[in-house]
Amino acid sequence: MSSSRVFTRREVLKSAALGALALPLLDARALAADPVAATAGSVNEDREHGLRLGVAGYTFRDLGAAESIAALKALRIKNACVFKNQLNWETATPDEARAVAAKYHAAGIALSGTGVVNLTNDEAKSRRAFDNVRAAQVATMICKPDRDALPLVEKLAKEYDQRLAIHNHGPEDKLYPSPSDTFNAVKSLDARLGVCIDIGHSMRAKADPVATIRQYASRVYDLHLKDSLAVPGAIADIPVEVGAGNIDIRGVLRVLLDIRYRDVVEFEYEKVAANPITGLAESVGYVRGVLAAMS
Repeated sequence: MSSSRVFTRREVLKSAALGALALPLLDARALAADPVAATAGSVNEDREHGLRLGVAGYTFRDLGAAESIAALKALRIKNACVFKNQLNWETATPDEARAVAAKYHAAGIALSGTGVVNLTNDEAKSRRAFDNVRAAQVATMICKPDRDALPLVEKLAKEYDQRLAIHNHGPEDKLYPSPSDTFNAVKSLDARLGVCIDIGHSMRAKADPVATIRQYASRVYDLHLKDSLAVPGAIADIPVEVGAGNIDIRGVLRVLLDIRYRDVVEFEYEKVAANPITGLAESVGYVRGVLAAMS
């Protein structure tokens, strides 16, 4: 198949995503008011051509819980991470965590993860985050522990029987720039501690996302799916819709299927903060089209 034909298919998939998904998002309040039965458990088991799809909380960093839920329902996404603007995992109370989680559960959305939780060697502060994550029935705490806090974090993960995934943040991150840094931090620790591979930051850290996912498959507990026009080694990211950048998205989806990835693929759309819905819909539609073609 010629490259021009691939491009045409890409554009068709994007246009279909916008046409099918963007219009229902125009009335977020009406969508949020539509009741849906609550889900059981912390991760929705529905798969689309082999993968569970979700949305990372940073996508909705300028939106409240009601607007985020409305967007998720319109996109037919049933797993989500909650960012700190909707619930501050580090400072909230368990009652507040339960109340926010109940809104998502009532809409049929499971909380597959958190925004990145900073964990320090202060046990009281870290324990508060664990209390909140447990109260909200979150499957995986996405986190960034201080290096000297890792023994404490391991202890709490065992005590709470809570799974954690350390997030890498690219070459500008002093602690965990690439997935090799996160994996090396957890490889000798309890199996509840794993990694969240952010494929955009990985690429900028000169770590090939496809090879990295395959290499660390046994400890990949969450994945942030995005695209970028940045090049390997770049400090500044240039986020774009999934399928429009330099990352081998098809390769990423193929390797996830090959390793039989069991956890959630979280879309993290960063290009537009105030109104991310159209770009997110385009990204979701593109990936659904690629997965359908692969199947």
